[in-house]
Amino acid sequence: MRKSFTISLLSIILFITFFPQVSAQDLRQQLIDFDWSFHLGDLMGASNPGYDDSNWRKLNLPHDWSVEGEFGYDNASGTGYLPGGIGWYRKEFVLSDNLKDKQFIIQFDGVYENSEVWINGNYLGKRPFGFISFYYDLTPYLKFGEKENIIAVRVDNSNVADSRWYTGSGIYRHVWLFTKNKIHIQNWGTAVTTPKINENSADVRIVSSVANNSDQNTNLKLLSKIIDEAGNIISKGTSEIKFQPDTEYEFDQTIEVSNPKLWSIENPYQYTLVNELYDGTLLLDKEEIKFGIRSFQFEAHKGFFLNGENIKIKGVCLHNDAGALGSAVPEREWRRRLELMKEMGANGIRTSHNPPSPELLDLCDEMGFIVMDEAFDEWEVGKKKWIKGRNVGFDKGASGAEMYYSQRGYSDFFTEWAKRDIQDMVRRDRNHPSIILWSIGNEIDYPNDPYSDPSRDNYKPWRPPAYKLTEIARNLSDYIKEIDTTRPVTAALANIPLSNEIGYSAVLDVVGYNYQEKFYANDRKEFPDRKMIGSENGDALEAWLAVRDNDYMPGQFLWTGIDYLGEA
Repeated sequence: MRKSFTISLLSIILFITFFPQVSAQDLRQQLIDFDWSFHLGDLMGASNPGYDDSNWRKLNLPHDWSVEGEFGYDNASGTGYLPGGIGWYRKEFVLSDNLKDKQFIIQFDGVYENSEVWINGNYLGKRPFGFISFYYDLTPYLKFGEKENIIAVRVDNSNVADSRWYTGSGIYRHVWLFTKNKIHIQNWGTAVTTPKINENSADVRIVSSVANNSDQNTNLKLLSKIIDEAGNIISKGTSEIKFQPDTEYEFDQTIEVSNPKLWSIENPYQYTLVNELYDGTLLLDKEEIKFGIRSFQFEAHKGFFLNGENIKIKGVCLHNDAGALGSAVPEREWRRRLELMKEMGANGIRTSHNPPSPELLDLCDEMGFIVMDEAFDEWEVGKKKWIKGRNVGFDKGASGAEMYYSQRGYSDFFTEWAKRDIQDMVRRDRNHPSIILWSIGNEIDYPNDPYSDPSRDNYKPWRPPAYKLTEIARNLSDYIKEIDTTRPVTAALANIPLSNEIGYSAVLDVVGYNYQEKFYANDRKEFPDRKMIGSENGDALEAWLAVRDNDYMPGQFLWTGIDYLGEA
């Protein structure tokens, strides 16, 4: 995703330096990370506008309160021996009277976890998944003039043993405020693809969803311009439509680019799409999206091709944290890490095991990494979490005698939220040229954690039946393809024989093998049309030789590119 800016320098200075007042008519998007109030602990009434937060801590976002805490054996080892808890954030802002006819959207790039948001005491909603980006419409509840608006956010990471690695706690990614006209291009509403490329030209398909939230009939025109890195307009197209009130419409147009410069690992060239939405000569909305022109494919016999060139993917897996910085990772730290990966010869990133920050994907686009964008580490049934050390996933009950595994996590809300979460991930990320694979899950088929099957020697009949994985995987793949059909769907499999037996492997476009090099050759013979990849591998030479010496293997992702907190 790319964010568009038409904010004057003076507006930015006023916003950062003083009490924020949104008044510029051309304001499109503001970063509202500054001057939040924070309280660690739960409070009654903190969502009310009149609540007294004068004694709360003042801070700027992004913020991770867990990394500020004390390490302790009373905390779960899996999440780094650091505390969780409940926290509240509040922010005040003022809107001028001349913005009453606008629409306002607030977007959170990531809140860990179980976030709930209020505006002026009105409940906007919740998002349990701590790695997903989301947004709300503030418009119906806003005040204008001299009256203050109060955003309140409750974050609940009290079940800190909900993950197998460190997650952090809080609003740990950026927050944005969009100011739009009633007729506008939808948030994450534009998809840019390059369905046809040859030496002399490329077709760029642009599908943009536009909403008319006004009560007016109107004649709309969408002007789409493609700009090269030097700032030159190299191609453009226009579409027009008669638009009724309270409706949505998709503009679908294809623009030809002559003599395109292709996005590649060595030369990650990016163009900029500028979409301008007009009612007559009145500019209603404008967005800018960086994109790359490139083609790629996985081939069962020859591996991976980027722009027709057969290459090996030399990837690494990266978690979301940055050690002592916690999960609120600055962009310059992501850049430093990717520079280190480049120096050692890596050309790929797997976002283990969750949707990454937008900044990481921006940098992968810019620096020439190809990406496996991963959604989940568990589905409807939770995995065992490490509580008191490596593979020690138990704790004492209240009586001091009962021992039990902690299996709480994303599984608590998978059934209700998985479709929305994975489709939001795809909508947000689909314009990144670096992304070549959508991964629906990591090691969901891990032996007896939690699923089991009678075809395996260590079958445990009291565990959930593994055949359910196939149906869930098919559903997740379908959810993705409702949004994007240009990229294959994969999953990182830990038990290849089981997944082959139950049909889980068969519903994937590309089958991911985690530490399963010994099955490459056999599966190549048994499933000659299967597209495979090493989705997670150790650093032993043998793991790499299994890729280097076999044309059908496109590459691998080493565990791990940089060490991380948790899983301890």
